Amino acid sequence: MLIGELGRRTGVNAHQLRYYEAQGLLAPSRGPGGYREYTSDAVVTVTQIRRMLKAGLSTQEIAFLLPCATGELPEFRPCPEVLDMLRAKLTGMEEHIEALSATCTVLQDYITATERQPAYEP
Repeated sequence: MLIGELGRRTGVNAHQLRYYEAQGLLAPSRGPGGYREYTSDAVVTVTQIRRMLKAGLSTQEIAFLLPCATGELPEFRPCPEVLDMLRAKLTGMEEHIEALSATCTVLQDYITATERQPAYEP
């Protein structure tokens, strides 16, 4: 199938599909006219990529994980270091959430303190 068909079947535009190819996530063959030609497996691969992006994984992390992905969810075969990487990513996200929460608390304190002040009149 050509890139337009893959885009229609996955809901991903051609520009993004070319980006995935540039990142080493998709590997289409080239037809006689130089057009990208994708196998039917590319639909599942793009679905996996989109779900992993939605999980907050970078394209570099996805490139590492993609060979171990199975199904559309994706689930992963127990490839070396997969769980370590996923757990490290989750820990990093949780730490980031905690830092953002602390920042929100400080910002809310500023808002509350400012609202208690009398209106400024020049």
